[in-house]
Amino acid sequence: MVKILDTADSVRRKAAPRAVAVPMSPVMAATEALARKGGHEARGAVFTRSEVVDFILDLAGYTEDQPLYKKRILEPSFGGGDFLLPIIERLLSAWSAARPKGSALNELANAIRAIELHYDTFRRTQAAVIELLKRRGITANAATSLAQCWLSRGDFLLEPLEGTFDFVVGNPPYVRQELIPAPLLAEYRSRYLTMYDRADIYIPFIERSLSVLSDGGSLGFICADRWMKNRYGGPLRSFVAERFHLKVYVDMGDTPAFHSDVIAYPAITIISREVSGATRVAHRPTIDRMTLTSLANLLKAPMLPKGTGFVRELAHVANGAEPWLLESSDQMALIRRLESAFPLLEEAGCKVGIGVATGADKAFIGDYAALDVEPTRKLPLVTTKDIMTGEVQWRGRGVINPFAESGGLVNLDEYPRLRRYLEARREAIAGRYCAQKVPANWYRTIDRITPSLAARPKLLIPDIKGEAHIVFESGKLYPHHNLYYVTSDDWDLRALQAVLLSSISRLFVATYSTKMRGGFLRFQAQYLRRIRIPRWADVPETLGRELVEAAIKRDVRACNQAVFKLYGLSHKERSALGGNGE
Repeated sequence: MVKILDTADSVRRKAAPRAVAVPMSPVMAATEALARKGGHEARGAVFTRSEVVDFILDLAGYTEDQPLYKKRILEPSFGGGDFLLPIIERLLSAWSAARPKGSALNELANAIRAIELHYDTFRRTQAAVIELLKRRGITANAATSLAQCWLSRGDFLLEPLEGTFDFVVGNPPYVRQELIPAPLLAEYRSRYLTMYDRADIYIPFIERSLSVLSDGGSLGFICADRWMKNRYGGPLRSFVAERFHLKVYVDMGDTPAFHSDVIAYPAITIISREVSGATRVAHRPTIDRMTLTSLANLLKAPMLPKGTGFVRELAHVANGAEPWLLESSDQMALIRRLESAFPLLEEAGCKVGIGVATGADKAFIGDYAALDVEPTRKLPLVTTKDIMTGEVQWRGRGVINPFAESGGLVNLDEYPRLRRYLEARREAIAGRYCAQKVPANWYRTIDRITPSLAARPKLLIPDIKGEAHIVFESGKLYPHHNLYYVTSDDWDLRALQAVLLSSISRLFVATYSTKMRGGFLRFQAQYLRRIRIPRWADVPETLGRELVEAAIKRDVRACNQAVFKLYGLSHKERSALGGNGE
């Protein structure tokens, strides 16, 4: 025990040189600001239920029947200790059971490495660790020394790490880029290849955690699974597919896996540093210890017993940078067949877009008739609320249009009413980021408005829905940012509406999109563009009429029947979509 104390003291002495008044770098200042910020939400902290923690530790192989005191485990963001405290309990139990002759506590000094950024959280959890050790019969001095050896306060993405780890487990923080100070975000981007596009902070957490795994080591995380399908997850998918094995995926959506509600769709992933192989998949298990213990044993079994319906084994899930498909094998086979036989939606002559974002809706949007500007400077606007019934029921809203048809901003001197209107709301409009970036263009909307779009017939699609909600708009209204739209110069839009209302299109969206709580799907442009359709010229005239009639009646069953003919689906393929193949 003295040895541990001495080691910890020497580390502290080496790490604490004489204080010198040196200005903080922007990165350090940003890190310090985050470390002192209060509120779990701001820090992306979510507390994991103990049953789920034990389930993850079991799946990762961190179990008491192993010589855990000879292995190393990393917890990269320990928070309130949801994972850390059970890890310590398991380590002590394994060590006590073995206790080789002459063993001493210093054997445990290197067994755990746990990091936490937030000052107050670090102090509280460190105190809880010391109390736990004391309850297990360890003296106060030795408990303090062990806690000092195991726990570090700092930013996991910047903190130096020594050696590799046999296990990395935890619940990484879920923080959007917008909440990360610019200097710190730039530093993350320079260090991590997976910090791509609009990746959330859990993405580089996964990258770094995997990079420090030893050969045969396992990572067990519970976090959002969006990276498996979203555009920003492409580099991480490539990284995993090239070097690791996605062993287990457990969909935890709509389960009480946390002590509070979370919006992000969570999943448990077990990834090991070994040759890639099949992935075992389970969906939405009941959260109780007995169920999860049995499920862990099943997911870890050398051979999956026949007739096990709850756990499936899928080959070739980790398909490089492409979105990873974790649906049933029959559905995957159908998707792959359609992808090989038909062009993408936009290759077949359709265009997918999103409506206008203004950045200041209260200023740019109002009652159409009451918008006091020149008639050519406003457009009737359609929003999600206008299409709730499945048909367009315009509520009379309009949007200010500061753009000419050619694309540039209009000269306000030529539109005195528009100038007066905008100047009266200048404070709200000019305060937006897009306005501050180019002050001369202070009155632009975030997205360019193309007036001719209003006059085009289009299909309107809300972002988040349980079922496909595809509404035909005849060409009178301009779509708001809460709507996606599809136009086409080739396809009959009513026939296309039938296709998009069908279970085929839902399968494509469900396969490639991220899911929200309640099983809701994201009908976003990136997922809509994944849909495969024939070219309109290849659709028989009679079948085209059948599609149109089904869409006009909004008869989803009739849409499905016509669409199944369109794609030439077999009885087995129809059955893969649910039902009895009809």
